[in-house]
Amino acid sequence: MKFTVADLLDQLPASEPLPVAKLEKALGLSLKGDKEQLRISLEAMGRLGLLELGDSGVQRLNNDSLIPARLRCSSKGFCFALREDGGEDVYIRDHQLNHAWNGDRVLVRITREGGRRRSPEGGVQCILSRTTTSLLAQLDQQGERLIAQPLDDRLLTSIELPSDDSKHCNDKGDSVVEVVVDRFPVAQRPAMGHVARSLPINGGEAADLDLLLTKHRLQERAAAPRATPKAPGSDNRSDLTSLPTMLLEGWQGKEAPALAALSLEPLEQGHRLWLHAPSVAERVAPGSSTDQWLREQGEALCLGGQWQPLLSAALSKACGFKAGDSQDALSVALELDGSGQLLHFRFHRSLIKVDATASEAALNALAERKPKSRTLAAPLKPLKDHLPLLEQLIAVSTSLREQRLAAGSIDLDLPLPAIERLGDLRTPAPDASRDGWMVTLPAHHPHAILRECVLLAERALGQHLSALELPAIFAVNPPPSAADLHDVVKAALALEIPLELSEDGDTSATELAQCFSQTDRQRPLQQQLRGTLNPVQLSSEAGPHNVAGASTALAPWCNPTLHYADIWNQQLLLTLLLEGKDRPSIRHKTSVDLAADSCHGQIDWPLLAAGVLVPYSEDLAHGLSDRLNQRNRQLHDFGTDLVAMAQARQAEPLVGQTLSGTISGVQSYGFFVQVPPSQVEGLVHVSSLKDDWYEYRSRQNRLVGRKNRRTYMLGDTVEVVIEKVDPLRHQIDLAVVLPEGEVGLEPADGEPADLHHGDDAMDAPDAD
Repeated sequence: MKFTVADLLDQLPASEPLPVAKLEKALGLSLKGDKEQLRISLEAMGRLGLLELGDSGVQRLNNDSLIPARLRCSSKGFCFALREDGGEDVYIRDHQLNHAWNGDRVLVRITREGGRRRSPEGGVQCILSRTTTSLLAQLDQQGERLIAQPLDDRLLTSIELPSDDSKHCNDKGDSVVEVVVDRFPVAQRPAMGHVARSLPINGGEAADLDLLLTKHRLQERAAAPRATPKAPGSDNRSDLTSLPTMLLEGWQGKEAPALAALSLEPLEQGHRLWLHAPSVAERVAPGSSTDQWLREQGEALCLGGQWQPLLSAALSKACGFKAGDSQDALSVALELDGSGQLLHFRFHRSLIKVDATASEAALNALAERKPKSRTLAAPLKPLKDHLPLLEQLIAVSTSLREQRLAAGSIDLDLPLPAIERLGDLRTPAPDASRDGWMVTLPAHHPHAILRECVLLAERALGQHLSALELPAIFAVNPPPSAADLHDVVKAALALEIPLELSEDGDTSATELAQCFSQTDRQRPLQQQLRGTLNPVQLSSEAGPHNVAGASTALAPWCNPTLHYADIWNQQLLLTLLLEGKDRPSIRHKTSVDLAADSCHGQIDWPLLAAGVLVPYSEDLAHGLSDRLNQRNRQLHDFGTDLVAMAQARQAEPLVGQTLSGTISGVQSYGFFVQVPPSQVEGLVHVSSLKDDWYEYRSRQNRLVGRKNRRTYMLGDTVEVVIEKVDPLRHQIDLAVVLPEGEVGLEPADGEPADLHHGDDAMDAPDAD
């Protein structure tokens, strides 16, 4: 079928019926069979109460009892629906899944309200869109049936294959297969598919990358349309070529995206900070084939030492900045006081010229340079005339970081391990992290400087579009809940970490992060805190952005080579600058400056013609933000798997070796240990602790031996042996090395050797 239920609903306006013929055209349906599938779908959705089909067309209905959510399952069989409205997760029993799989977008109806310590329960009523259309699997010949068992054990299903695919069976176990799903399960009929190809498990770095791209359905990329980028107009363009401008270079990978450039002007009581973003939107017509292709790509993808760029080759060449060349840009002038507070801002269509490029090596050399030294390190010699500007940029960005942290933002010292194959993944992007926290970087790092400027510039656009009441894609990031933070507080108090709490026993995530940074258990405690932080989401509604320290709104636009949302907001900004009405009518002599914050509160007339905003409003109404969020999650999960695979490969040669690690988590079934230098995390299962019977004390976040009273708790250093590495599932099995002379205990009469229980023995395992 060429469309999903979500695609269909996105095309239906809530205000009036849409003729079926127009719906067919919007979905790109021309064949008789496709139109018949649409008719069947409309009838089924009508019975569910999602829409009404009449003589005048199809109209979407608001059904408050059906909640949109995304399904998250664990390998243990526990499934939850994560509500898109941010409400409490809904527990879904296996018989209420109705053939929905992990990751699917679904509509859920609550069947049992939650209690104080119980999640609400519900059932899947409709599958809006399928996430898994192909997967990695291992083959299992069951008599005459050939079955594909998904490698991802969160997919609680199996897929029947044609007998001809038995040629892909491999007795050596050194390969897996890519299976394409031809039919999802319906009623009593199982899922069916076919093998697309076999993939080697131990084929080297390139084969590992192919495995992960296939796992996340990223192995095929649609070709870019053959279109020449538009030439930006020169009218009303600010000539900033005389302004000293620097390009900061933090990525080295092949086809790494071009980033923004910076300028700085001293003012009497502060600075005017300029950020110049590549003007991608001026070269792409909204709604064009290139625009639609970019929308489908969603994001640039880092593969480690190389990139899968968002932009086409022609766009990348046209938009990128290069030292010595004049280039069109979209710029913002940010007026700051002496402490780094934003006073005013103004946006410009501009012409800039980058004077020099500063690499990470050059900025490291600048940081190591002794005061008043007359000699220059080799990386600094090409930047001799620009060193004062670089030093001022470092000072300004440091002030901006202090302002951000004071507003509640979180920096955590949790960098990725120094594994060569991770390449540019080790350097975070210079914008708001999706994870809800920032990786701590040295003040002189290129992206540490750039990201503070980017966050401030995007905060300015968010305030501007909100004040002018224009439709926009906002980035939102609410602070963590008090209940989640309370669990971290309990873990810290159990470790006797001194905390300053309110009368209610609460504290903020910022205060916890600052406190943890001063302890010898910093990393595991920060990892616990990391789990409570909300991810950044795109939304059509403005809201707080905790990562950026913005209480009102943040609109991304500075990294159009990284995110399509930035391109879309650039298109909206250009529409405002080029077509906005700066006065009620031409008879009025006094106008307002629509590019600056000085116009806020002074406009009581329509800024744009009625039809100009329709495409933007329709994009948001049809779920553009949700689709971009979904794409971002897919690419984020790929990046997480890429790191885990690299760590597992680093651990493979260490099997059988004794290593010193740090306990990073404790559960009733065992504890996790991180082993440097790759920080690979493995599990010591409780059944492998043969020296005693261990009880799990959740309130103290530790395992305690009944007889010898030995404890294993968060942050402890332990000696472990790596027993087994499964790079495909990123699973590392560890065993604790007992002190010399100690031996395991025999089980007491009537008690099994693997009996380990504690004060929460009835707790369900966490979902993966």
